[in-house]
Amino acid sequence: MLRLLRSTSVRLALMFAILFAVAALLLASLIWWRTGAYLDNETDAVISADIQAIGDRLRDFGLPGAMATIQERVAETADEHAIYLLVDPTLTPVAGNLSAWPAAVGAGQGWYQAALERDGHPYAARLLHVSLRGGFQLLVGRDVQSRMAIRTLILNALGWATLATLGLAILGGLLVRRAVLGRIALVNRTTAAIVQGDLSQRLPAGDGSDEFGRLARTINEMLAQIELLIDGVRNASNAVAHDLRTPLAELRARLEGIGRNASADAPVPEPVKAALQDAIGDVDRLVGISNALLRLAEIDSGARRAGFRAVTLGPLVVQVGELYAALAEEKGAALAVDAAAGVEVIGDPDMLAQAVGNLLDNAVKYAPGGRIALSLARRDDGRAVITVADNGPGIPESERDKAVVRFYRGDASRGSPGQGLGLAEVAAVAKLHGGALELGDNAPGLKATLVLGIA
Repeated sequence: MLRLLRSTSVRLALMFAILFAVAALLLASLIWWRTGAYLDNETDAVISADIQAIGDRLRDFGLPGAMATIQERVAETADEHAIYLLVDPTLTPVAGNLSAWPAAVGAGQGWYQAALERDGHPYAARLLHVSLRGGFQLLVGRDVQSRMAIRTLILNALGWATLATLGLAILGGLLVRRAVLGRIALVNRTTAAIVQGDLSQRLPAGDGSDEFGRLARTINEMLAQIELLIDGVRNASNAVAHDLRTPLAELRARLEGIGRNASADAPVPEPVKAALQDAIGDVDRLVGISNALLRLAEIDSGARRAGFRAVTLGPLVVQVGELYAALAEEKGAALAVDAAAGVEVIGDPDMLAQAVGNLLDNAVKYAPGGRIALSLARRDDGRAVITVADNGPGIPESERDKAVVRFYRGDASRGSPGQGLGLAEVAAVAKLHGGALELGDNAPGLKATLVLGIA
């Protein structure tokens, strides 16, 4: 229920339903009030006319005339709901169809609502009490039980109408929600594909005549421009990386050839040897950058997704851990591996192994002589998580979002070797597998968690 209430469309549907219900309730209240007022006015007019008639007979013919008028009206069968009672100063009945003065009617003159009985059955009556000459009291009224029943019937009918209005409003809101969510689902599927790297996807615009269509058309134009710009940047960097591979390989071969030839012809001073080795190392780093850029381009394009298959992560994590255990030992670090069994994902095993290797390489590089923990588990939501935690300097919270940007080098890593592409490549692999790279504090050190999609 709480999940439904978080939906904007559900909240809008409930809001409109409540609005319709309040409007229907106000209308029902107005009709009920006007109907009740009309019935009361009609009853009061008849009672007032009777009082006037009896008062006129009393004035013209005295008490016998008033009594005769009351008896005549009681004897008539046209209005069986009429109530008449004339009493003397001691409240002893003189004329009328009531046997005694009602207890609910006080000494004061005016209108009263009283419960009376007829043939052992209670009924509601509206009464008017007036005082006559000589201390006589006159009570004239009408049985309004049937009219109260009509009021109750009207009120019940309007109540059911209000509930029906509320139900129809909720149904209409849910239908609107279904229609809106259908359009939003299409947008979500398209944007999910775009997030995964397929920038060729476009939002369904239909004929573009409604607001959703016009919005989709505008967003599609924006996506086309973004695709054009990103393709331009991507193609330029890919072309540079690809074109540099051959010259760099040739340069490395020439440097190695110079070193071999110089060693064969004549002794080479140590500074020259060191310079040659440094140059070869620089070329290797440039080749590594080119290869990393090409791998990122391949990942971003989603081309590797075609080769996805079921991958059991336990053996993969253990194998990568064993591969880096020797490097960690060489750096004086202790590497512990804890891989849960039976954790599977759909993905590319080579890319996943490379991503785990990048995380371990960073941990070994920045936590020499420290403790490194590699673990594999499955979250409650079904996602597989691979975590590499170390007790090195870590990454400040303010830099964690930037750490996955290509070529970004934080203050703590500027003096260490690397190109700033390792975490960027891991984040790209995680994104391709429907997950993300989460960087947290290991207190001290860094906890890097590779979250992968559900198998």
